Amino acid sequence: MTRPASYLIRMAVFLAVVLAVCGLLYPVLSVAFANSPALNGLILFVLLIGIGWNLRQVLRLTPEVDWLETYQTARARLATLPPPHLLAPMANMLAAREGSSRGGEPGRFTLSTTAMRSLLDGIGSRLDESRELSRYMTGLLIFLGLLGTFWGLLNTIGAVSDVIASMSIGSGDVAVLFDQLKSGLAKPLAGMGTAFSASMFGLAGALVLGFLDLTAGQAQNRFFNELEEWLAGLTRLSSGALAEGDGSVPVYVQALLEQTAENMEGLQRILSRGEESRIQANQAVMALNERIGVLAETMRTSQQLMTRIAEAQIALGPTLQRLADMQGGDELARGHLRSIELLLQRVIVEAEQGRSQSTAELRSDLRLLTRTVAALAEDQQ
Repeated sequence: MTRPASYLIRMAVFLAVVLAVCGLLYPVLSVAFANSPALNGLILFVLLIGIGWNLRQVLRLTPEVDWLETYQTARARLATLPPPHLLAPMANMLAAREGSSRGGEPGRFTLSTTAMRSLLDGIGSRLDESRELSRYMTGLLIFLGLLGTFWGLLNTIGAVSDVIASMSIGSGDVAVLFDQLKSGLAKPLAGMGTAFSASMFGLAGALVLGFLDLTAGQAQNRFFNELEEWLAGLTRLSSGALAEGDGSVPVYVQALLEQTAENMEGLQRILSRGEESRIQANQAVMALNERIGVLAETMRTSQQLMTRIAEAQIALGPTLQRLADMQGGDELARGHLRSIELLLQRVIVEAEQGRSQSTAELRSDLRLLTRTVAALAEDQQ
């Protein structure tokens, strides 16, 4: 969004130029102001009010631009900003749409062409309403200048008639007659001074207010155009038969279709999240199947080991029996017997430990499988 500071700088430069010109023409302006201080003072007072109003019209766009930029970039900081005035209808509508789409993806919403048109019409009417007072003040300055002109002309006509009525030709003295005429023309000249000074101040003030109103209008139009461009990116256009006969579609039918479209978008988001959950569950089940396969292979290997141990025990049984029957065997045979016995005990202990470990891993994997199946059932519900 374009900041209104550039338009404020333009207005400030123009006012500085006007003040410089008034400073250069101060002797002439002071004499003209003295012809009718009351009327000219009223004109200058209206001019000051108009200048302040136009500056306010540009300054009030700053919080609106801040609110829009915050909404577009960081919506979490909207609570720290004051609520907008020009964009109050749009803020209420966007807040309602945010509340209705709560739980979905943030920032994903669209506007219909009717909603966009109503928003822009409301904001445009607010901007035009704020400029009506400035236009009225411009016309008021012109009116006050014309009023002073007609007032001065009326005074001039009355003074001229009084001068003509007071002139006496019977004396025949030209010098006295000329002195009477010269003294009598002072009031008509004062009336002409009132007329021309009021016209000058009124038209000059209207010129100043006209430029300020033009600059404020450009700032508001730029703000309105950029807002329209942003809203155009959020607008959903109609299609098909409704687009051709959009004007003949009842309002309730259009509202129903918009609500249906919003529900379809919400359903699509829910289905997308369900598909993602299903993919994750499938991946978890596949990983669990792989671990169960590894566990089964380990148990198969342990079973084969136990079978070989049993076969070895069976094969060593007669030998151990013969060695036990030999009462008079030497110490070397006894040593071999003890070594074989220790080896068998160690093999039996390792087999028991392997079986316990395999059983624990199987229980852990079965417990994980049970939790996964329960989580999938809850997600589907």
